[in-house]
Amino acid sequence: MVVVFALVALAVVGVLVTANWYVWRRLFRDTTRGPGTVRRAGAVLIAGGWALAVGALVAERAGAPFWLQRVLAWPGFLWLALSVYLLLAVLAGEAVRPLLRRLPERRAAARAAGPGELPAPDPERVPAGSAPPRTPAGDPVPPAPADGPPADAPGTTSASALAVPSRRLFVSRVVAGAAVAAAVGTVGHGTYGVLRGPKVKRVTVPLAKLPRAAHGFRIAVVSDVHLGPVLGRGFARTVVDTVNSTQPDLIAVVGDLVDGSVKDLGPAAAPLAGLRARHGAYFVTGNHEYFSGAEQWVAEVRRLGLIPLENARTELPHFDLAGVNDVAGEDEGQGPDYARALGDRDRARACVLLAHQPVQIHDAVDHGVDLQLSGHTHGGQLWPGNLIAGAANPTLAGLERYGDTQLYVSRGAGAWGPPTRVGAPSDITVIELASRQA
Repeated sequence: MVVVFALVALAVVGVLVTANWYVWRRLFRDTTRGPGTVRRAGAVLIAGGWALAVGALVAERAGAPFWLQRVLAWPGFLWLALSVYLLLAVLAGEAVRPLLRRLPERRAAARAAGPGELPAPDPERVPAGSAPPRTPAGDPVPPAPADGPPADAPGTTSASALAVPSRRLFVSRVVAGAAVAAAVGTVGHGTYGVLRGPKVKRVTVPLAKLPRAAHGFRIAVVSDVHLGPVLGRGFARTVVDTVNSTQPDLIAVVGDLVDGSVKDLGPAAAPLAGLRARHGAYFVTGNHEYFSGAEQWVAEVRRLGLIPLENARTELPHFDLAGVNDVAGEDEGQGPDYARALGDRDRARACVLLAHQPVQIHDAVDHGVDLQLSGHTHGGQLWPGNLIAGAANPTLAGLERYGDTQLYVSRGAGAWGPPTRVGAPSDITVIELASRQA
């Protein structure tokens, strides 16, 4: 096992080193005439960015002093996102590079021909013994100038030749500049989307067992807020205000609320005490709670007025609401217990289950749950991360049916790692339950 882990780690490091060397080469080596300050600065920038990124990840997971986490988090996590899109943009530039190299050739040929003139002949294509081509006035067409700038004198190079970059250098600079602009623009727009706060998404879910009296019951689903060294108290207040603006009947916080201890993030989470719903606000753990002290956070959210459902169920007037712990709790003996939460319930009543990860849907189906509400995937967060997240989860985002059970997966309100989303905008979903008897 140790050997396998070491081989995988070496492979990952090898891929990262190769990818970063390739980015450095395209952005810095290929855009300069020779070794110098720019190339060295590029190497320092890339190596320093990754040092900050690794430092931010290690500091968060190791529980380093919170001030240090905050110092490392912004530049380190943003570099992670930027490096992804720099690599993708540079790779996309490979398709454009050959076209840009041919463009000057076509323009030069058009300029050499001029209006009303014939293009210069290609000596290799003029048959032996044939007459040289002439202009419409009857004068011989002069031979094409040699490729490259003329020399001022034998053995010397003109000043203009030194000032004008070669075609290859010019193309490299154009492609590199476009790649940097695209990557910075993508990350900037994606970061602005997260900091602005989640949008409200509304979804109607019909439930066969729901009585007519509960038709139109609204559940605000909040997942993956990820309060931490980047998203703090101000972001929590934005989430609370957005949820309350929907005037829900019930609020379901389905895990990954925090990335850090109660000691460090208690003040950031304090605005959650302002959540308001007619039937209360409920909470289940996500995997990140078990990285941050799940027992302490369960106690803290209870103090803030939320109701933790730790493998438990409550009977609301018209349906059952149940919640199970996240599967990450199994390592601490606090994993999901479906029998405890659902085993003795009346299956004639509709049941809504709060479970952080979509993979828990199979147990929900076995226990006759009507609707499971989950998060965890972030919708992929950073494209093309949706391809990986989609392969690891039965549903990436949205509503799907599994037998008689429906699963809704929210893309989440915040972000983990880079405070950036690309192709997976954040959301708070208002689920409106519909009775088929209405």
